[in-house]
Amino acid sequence: MSYGSISEEAHTTLAVAMNRLGAKSNTGEGGEDEERFDTSNPRENTRSAIKQVASGRFGVTSRYLVNADDLQIKIAQGAKPGEGGQLPGSKVYSWIAKTRHSTTGVGLISPPPHHDIYSIEDLKQLIYDLKCANDEARVHVKLVSEQGVGTIAAGVAKAHADVILISGHDGGTGAAPLTSLKHAGTPWELGLAEAHQTLAANGLRSRVVLQTDGQLKTGRDVIIAALLGAEEFGFATAPLVVSGCVMMRVCHLDTCPVGIATQNPILRERFTGKPEFVENFFEFIAQEVREYLALLGARTLDELIGDVSKLAVAPLDDPTNDLDLSALLVLVEPDQRRQGMKQDHGLEGALDWAFLSQAVRAATTGTPFRYATAVRNVNRAVGTLTGSAITRALGERTLCDDHVQIDLKGSAGQSLGAFIPAGVTLRLSGDTNDYAGKGLSGGRIVIRPDDEATFASDENIIAGNVIGYGATSGEIFISGVVGERCAVRNSGATIIVEGTGDHAGEYMTGGVVVILGNVGRNLVAGMSGGTLYLYDPDERVHDHLSAGVYEIELLESDDDERLRSLLERFRDETGSKKAARLLDEWRSERMNFVRIETSEYQRIRDEAKGG
Repeated sequence: MSYGSISEEAHTTLAVAMNRLGAKSNTGEGGEDEERFDTSNPRENTRSAIKQVASGRFGVTSRYLVNADDLQIKIAQGAKPGEGGQLPGSKVYSWIAKTRHSTTGVGLISPPPHHDIYSIEDLKQLIYDLKCANDEARVHVKLVSEQGVGTIAAGVAKAHADVILISGHDGGTGAAPLTSLKHAGTPWELGLAEAHQTLAANGLRSRVVLQTDGQLKTGRDVIIAALLGAEEFGFATAPLVVSGCVMMRVCHLDTCPVGIATQNPILRERFTGKPEFVENFFEFIAQEVREYLALLGARTLDELIGDVSKLAVAPLDDPTNDLDLSALLVLVEPDQRRQGMKQDHGLEGALDWAFLSQAVRAATTGTPFRYATAVRNVNRAVGTLTGSAITRALGERTLCDDHVQIDLKGSAGQSLGAFIPAGVTLRLSGDTNDYAGKGLSGGRIVIRPDDEATFASDENIIAGNVIGYGATSGEIFISGVVGERCAVRNSGATIIVEGTGDHAGEYMTGGVVVILGNVGRNLVAGMSGGTLYLYDPDERVHDHLSAGVYEIELLESDDDERLRSLLERFRDETGSKKAARLLDEWRSERMNFVRIETSEYQRIRDEAKGG
């Protein structure tokens, strides 16, 4: 379950127990406190080995990704597939806001879709990005058990996922709506069998590990899942019950009577769970699995993976029952029953290898480093491998700005500078594709037209869609127009562009966005925090705004100083002629800017200032 959905005490208990057992706990979509990354004490290791990357991208930073054995892309969850989620402001305590890079007391929305996944090709790109962000981790894709999941799983395998998780409808959060719990998704047995058989029929099963979850409770469940094709097994509700959960299903109300699904300090004191409880539970599960193995004449669980010949449909006395389960028991070839090879992620062709070792050496020795190279659109996620290597080498330490500078010339591919940490700067003279600055973690990305370009930058697109998705800190300066969903889920970065398409600032929770030109429709939809400055000389901001409660105001003295300073730096970095003109005529042009914030965010911020 997500960090924020359950208490720190419950999370710690489960993580410690899993690490002691040699198993893995999952952060959920809420990020993880960096204090938990310390693994020096193996008996009290609270680090979650599986780090989840969900649509909200809460707390997804370079350091978060590097401190993982597995990275899990959550497409949806079994209890409410495709619906997204929401953490009410009353549950966003200061420690939750810190971990999620948001504002205390301001509600948070997990969008239904990932805004960088609209096709299997997009998913393949995200898998590649995450593999670059931690080349030592496996990349999972979590799917929901439903009709047709086999076809989706085949596409995911072709997209080079290392692990495919089939999640059943019975699992998931206790805060899911009853309509979802009763009417969405299908049992894990159906989805697992379909995925296993479809992958095998297409020669793909041997390329991936198949995992399942969704109310597994007993050793018998593990054996049946293995026979249907699963190699790994997820438990969630059962360990929580062992820890003290009484299934009140009030997780969303922050009123959990046993201190598990709450952040209320008083209620958290009622939590009585211990890691030993969870350890004992899984030891009993393992013992039951051994007993079933003996009954089936097998020495190890590996011998049974995908062997449905050991399963049979129990006869029913009801003569009216015509349920046919034979489709679940189709035999597949032995060489396609489990993973037999590793996925080829193609990292050896990354542009980063030309400068990575020198950049890491410079970062660790304190020596500045600068490197120039041409770039082409086949070079994806440039800077990400380097950034992750620097993050791993430095640990808690960070670099000063521009310590490592990479100068690029040409047309960059997708995900330029994804997840790069502080101290790493990418300067591109040319243009780039989608997802530049995805998950930016303190680094700096500067994009400007080629020096020989003759077009006006503020009238031409120079970067693609979904710029700065999930950025937590750092800067993105782009002298030109960008595509749709610029700064979606931005939670701390400063992003300046000269125009955008639709949905700019969507689901923002923090940071600063400056738009110096035209915008599309649905501006700041779902925004809960952060500040957007819009150059609006025609006073048409209301034509573009999404429905919501916003405070739209002219610049105040603090805004004036802040925005002018940003534009001066933007002009100096990019050579933007538009920024230069606005600064030359600042006394009059400052009146054409508006500041957009949500009323809730502005109230919380004013209270923090004592206003």
